[in-house]
Amino acid sequence: MDGLWFRFALAVLISSAIAARAFRRKSVDLSGVMAGIPVMVIHTVAGYRFAVLLLVFFFTSSKLTRIGEEKKRETDAEFKEGGQRNWGQVLANSGIASILLVILATLASGQDRCLDSNESKIITGLIGGILGHYACCNGDTWSSELGILSISQPRLITTFKLVGRGPNGGFTLDGLLAATVAGIAIGIPFTLAGMITAECSADAAWRQLLAVPVAALAGLFGSLIDSFIGATLQFSGYCSVRKRVVAKPGATVLKISGMNILDNNSVNIVSVFLTTLLTSIACIYIF
Repeated sequence: MDGLWFRFALAVLISSAIAARAFRRKSVDLSGVMAGIPVMVIHTVAGYRFAVLLLVFFFTSSKLTRIGEEKKRETDAEFKEGGQRNWGQVLANSGIASILLVILATLASGQDRCLDSNESKIITGLIGGILGHYACCNGDTWSSELGILSISQPRLITTFKLVGRGPNGGFTLDGLLAATVAGIAIGIPFTLAGMITAECSADAAWRQLLAVPVAALAGLFGSLIDSFIGATLQFSGYCSVRKRVVAKPGATVLKISGMNILDNNSVNIVSVFLTTLLTSIACIYIF
């Protein structure tokens, strides 16, 4: 119990410092700070390994958002300086994992556990789902932020027809490669941190290394799922007045793809949920 209170106090201090820095750098707005601090606390109390996942995702995505800002500003009508995220975007990328972590911390009494179905299928499924969650979020972010800078022209995932840069559902081979590498970038620290924080049986120890390819596939397929949902249920059009891709229909907007049903946060939530579920099931069988 003392360990949990120490982690709680440490999480409040670290998350407050990181949130203040991110706010100054315009990575998040005030509502994002208010949502981000409790999210970080939940992750740290549940286990240091999960705090590492959140920090890897946050810092890499924030850094990549700043790459090629001028080109992104010209393409995206919803571009924000520094990629500033609000509370909705914070929770879209961490809400499901936070819920799973509360359940996991309750079942495991705040102790980190191995991916080992022989010990517990439920806990293995929860940990695997959290791994898939952040591999998906990281994969989607990397593929979006780097894919839009690709020299190759995107194709719409539903028709494979060439499209301009910026519409939802567009993909490039560079973007898919970025999503896979992003998954690996989640899988490696997850595995390394787990070697320190979780005690595994001799039989289960070597299998923990399989978390890296699992995360790589989750990053790739999470990005593909996000693109497919974006191409079908999220509107994309080209505004002849603003000369940019926009997310709302209008008199001066030529439709490119998708129905006006979901917004970007909703697409993220659905794709993250599906990837989390699939990775959770896969981990129960793999581990």
